[in-house]
Amino acid sequence: ALRLRLFGPAKELVGTDQFGNKYYRVPKHETRAGQIIPERRFVEAINRQAYQYEMGDFPTEWEAWIRKKRKDPPTIEEILKNENYREEMKQKIKDVSEKDKLLQAKEYKEGLVAERVHTHVKGHASAPYYGKKEPSQDPTSAASSFQPGSWMPPGSGSSHNK
Repeated sequence: ALRLRLFGPAKELVGTDQFGNKYYRVPKHETRAGQIIPERRFVEAINRQAYQYEMGDFPTEWEAWIRKKRKDPPTIEEILKNENYREEMKQKIKDVSEKDKLLQAKEYKEGLVAERVHTHVKGHASAPYYGKKEPSQDPTSAASSFQPGSWMPPGSGSSHNK
């Protein structure tokens, strides 16, 4: 009772995933000062530092439990069932994508759908010499298509007339 009042409740092992990560919880408790501390959930990753976590290191079901998106911790059966479902969905998506590509190819061949136009963009539209390798040295003009160059009037170089 003294330990509980001084340090709070001990962490409880809730479960382990297929990778060997251990999941714990510290139940809601009240401190000596009367402050209510909410339940805390966390994971002790196997052979990992906090900065080494990457997406997918923990099953999504356990991650949802840690973030308190679900009340009860997941079972291994639930995790395996969901993993199989995800793999089935990946395969179905792959099959549908391949079937769609074949259908598109057939429609292109039969002329039912126009071929995609592949444009090749050179440079950037905000560049002063869009589509050219480098800016021209002289201004060019052809009526409404004037493009300024880097031409400077004679005598306006390094000496400034006042």
